[in-house]
Amino acid sequence: MSFSRNILVLSLLLVAVIGALIYFTGYNYVHPLTWYILLFFASITWATFYFIHKSIGEDAGSFQLYYFGSSVARVLLSMFVVFFYVYFAAEREFQFAINFFIIYFIYTGFEIYSILSNLRQISKKQVSE
Repeated sequence: MSFSRNILVLSLLLVAVIGALIYFTGYNYVHPLTWYILLFFASITWATFYFIHKSIGEDAGSFQLYYFGSSVARVLLSMFVVFFYVYFAAEREFQFAINFFIIYFIYTGFEIYSILSNLRQISKKQVSE
């Protein structure tokens, strides 16, 4: 399956889980801005994977540079979003941070899995050549 299809499936699964939590518990466990958090991470994960995949195609030897660069950019952008919300929001900062980092770890794990499975395919091609 392609990465875009996989990220769509993951995002729809998370939408279903978050929707069920909201339906059964209201907003006791889910922050009202969780939908924007989900959109943020789906976008950032897709952009990061696209950047890494394109970079590997051009220069496979610099994978670590591109991967760690994109990881640092993702962490800094995530920290900026959390600090911005905590600084300017007046309520439920802890709930926002918890929801944010749960979704962060889910999408980061998904990205790592996708990149590793893609690297296996690339290394198999290099060995056979």
